[in-house]
Amino acid sequence: MPDHKDHLDKLNQQQPLQDKIAFLHKTIREQHPFIARVAIALYENDTDLLTTFVYSSDTPSPLKNYQAKLSECDSLSNILSSNRPRVVNDMELFVEGTHEHTQILNTTGFRASYTLPLYAEGTFLGFLFFNSEQKNVFKEHVLRELDMSGHLIAFMLFGARSKIQTLLATIRSAQTMSHHRDPETGLHLERMAHFSKIIARGLAKKYNFDDQFIEHIFLFSPLHDIGKLTIPDKILLKPGKLTEDEFQIMQGHAASGKDIINRLLENYGLNGVEYIELLRNIALYHHEAIDGSGYPEQLMLEQIPIEARIVSVADVFDALTSERPYKQAWSNIDAYQKLQEMAGKKLDCDCVDALLENKKEIEKIQTLFRENNFG
Repeated sequence: MPDHKDHLDKLNQQQPLQDKIAFLHKTIREQHPFIARVAIALYENDTDLLTTFVYSSDTPSPLKNYQAKLSECDSLSNILSSNRPRVVNDMELFVEGTHEHTQILNTTGFRASYTLPLYAEGTFLGFLFFNSEQKNVFKEHVLRELDMSGHLIAFMLFGARSKIQTLLATIRSAQTMSHHRDPETGLHLERMAHFSKIIARGLAKKYNFDDQFIEHIFLFSPLHDIGKLTIPDKILLKPGKLTEDEFQIMQGHAASGKDIINRLLENYGLNGVEYIELLRNIALYHHEAIDGSGYPEQLMLEQIPIEARIVSVADVFDALTSERPYKQAWSNIDAYQKLQEMAGKKLDCDCVDALLENKKEIEKIQTLFRENNFG
């Protein structure tokens, strides 16, 4: 018998999800060359936001760094409520559409689309989009093959995110089992994650961030202080000012955080987690300062990884505006002024500007994740 080659073997290799989707798209086009675009939008249940995530096409994404509320997207909401995919063989039907993403797609030359809701183990993940520059191409036999690809993509997406969720759950469990009583509450972590995402989106054009980079900033930013697991309670919970020796011990949590991450990755076999260097940099460098007065390495300006600069601003802002047993919450106005004072000294100017340019979004997050009785 002739030797048979597994044409999808590349999907078994350790590589970024973006590369796997691009490879699968190329394979699909061998049979259906009219499939010009494959894209994924992720859904975040807490905020009802759909966010662009992975994109494969010969042309740049028309919806890079884009997000919209699912509840405001009628056609996509209908797909989810009916739990049925949508076939549109002539996108001129949407030429009068008023939603921003509809208007953008109408200018791209796409003339037909197939949209699948993505699920894994009963969990809604988002939507998968197939687009063609030709009309009337999504025949039944084509749809059957795309359905198989769609389910494969759903499992790949679920697998990639499951690794991160395992890491997150492990760290949070360790905090609970060690009776971790850091005054920073779970809602603080939720808020600063969303603030970090606002900043990353605001800087995306200048720094050429892709959607996956922004998503991983959002996922990893709550783990910035995991090194505090190693700090004794008598120091971590001390109500007064730390002594010089105590402060040196406290500073050790940055390097400890990176060590904890590395041990967890090794122990759980999670070295394939994408963008893991972002997490290491966030844990190690989020207390560095632009003027070189931070720790642990006294880095300055661009020596500090941009992901750490982003998280530092988000963390400081939420710390200022959060009530704690030992302090009152600052007003947003006072906190905004403080950030501006710190910009260019302790905090990155671009990061501060990116946050302060989105005050309405800040208020929405604060309302959604509001503290009660110290969390």
